[in-house]
Amino acid sequence: MNIVQELKDRGIIKHIINDNVLQEKIKHGFISLYCGFDPTSDSLHLGHLALLVCLKYFQLAGHKIIIVIGGATSLIGDPSFKSQERKLQDLKKIKFYINKLKLQISKFLNSNYNNNIVILNNFSWFKKINLIKFLKFVGKHFSIKNMISKHFIKLRLNNDFGITFTEFSYTLLQGYDFLYLSKYYNVILQIGGSDQWNNIISGINLIKSIYHKLVTGFTLPLVLKSDGTKYSKTGCGVIWLDPKKTSPYKFYQFLINIDDIYIYKYLRLFTLVNLKTILFLEKRNMKVKNVPLAKYILAKYATLMVHGLSGFISAKRITNILFKQNNKINLLTIKDFKQLSQDGIPSIKISDKQINLQQVLVLANLAKSHKEARLIIKSNSVKVNNIKNNIPNYTFVKQDKLHNNYTLICRGRKSFCLLIWNK
Repeated sequence: MNIVQELKDRGIIKHIINDNVLQEKIKHGFISLYCGFDPTSDSLHLGHLALLVCLKYFQLAGHKIIIVIGGATSLIGDPSFKSQERKLQDLKKIKFYINKLKLQISKFLNSNYNNNIVILNNFSWFKKINLIKFLKFVGKHFSIKNMISKHFIKLRLNNDFGITFTEFSYTLLQGYDFLYLSKYYNVILQIGGSDQWNNIISGINLIKSIYHKLVTGFTLPLVLKSDGTKYSKTGCGVIWLDPKKTSPYKFYQFLINIDDIYIYKYLRLFTLVNLKTILFLEKRNMKVKNVPLAKYILAKYATLMVHGLSGFISAKRITNILFKQNNKINLLTIKDFKQLSQDGIPSIKISDKQINLQQVLVLANLAKSHKEARLIIKSNSVKVNNIKNNIPNYTFVKQDKLHNNYTLICRGRKSFCLLIWNK
């Protein structure tokens, strides 16, 4: 397989430099490539998934993957396309984040492929560097004129926050990462999101200037939200890859409910589904408008990659029971209910054992008032554990508490609330 052409055809490669160098190196054997992740949180998120899938392609083809966790660079903070300086983290917290990311990435890129994965922390080489030697050896190869000509630097220079020298120096550090890996690990390719293009070019130029060696790099398109902003670790609605932060069910639901315009792009970026299959689904969709099929394929294979078989089975089981087989609610396990209470549907804790159905609807924000709740219940629009109940003053009994702890309330077809009974 021509892996570079495959990635281009899938739309995974947005920008590439020294393409012919990469093609020639791959043609004659295996290469070493790297991707960096700064430990600014204890988990990666959906925006990183395309990078991991791209690395998986290279891994399956037998190439050596180098992961660099930015223990040093995260202390500085990448200013790329940031409107202001990020809050700097303390070393203790960064060490915690590093360990979490190592486990997460190791699980995704498991080492069953000839141990062709190495995870490094760039703090291990930066802590040994002498400042004067660094400025003399590296700094002289960077032109201030070129650095301030970068679009995102110009934006920062012209806004109220400006840019600190600390952030301004970030591109030197990442450029040195590539230089170090080129020398000691024979890395010839760096990949990253499209916001990393300037940093990647800096490393390539640095290697060319010092070692007179041609290396290469490419970027992937950023994964954008429906409002046009990129996925990040801040703000609400972050889809994390850690099941403790975003449950498999929530992850699965997110994908089967995405806007139709993203389906085939995400199939290319987030899964290993054969490109011919994706093109067939696209062509079929143009004829019969059967978008849900493609959505379920996307949700299935992306969830399998991130959460494994058990996570996918659980997410699919919960989805089917809530929306298709609601007479089988007893099949939901305790783990399923924990996912729902984590982030799957709204939930409330109930301590009053004598609370009635009408009161619950108001507490759960399924009705604005007791009067409205009463009317809704009498109209047969409310289900308790997916069994219709039209008694406004209905008081819950032991049989309503699944696993002695949970009761599922539904108004209409899709408005759910989970009652969690305090024991």
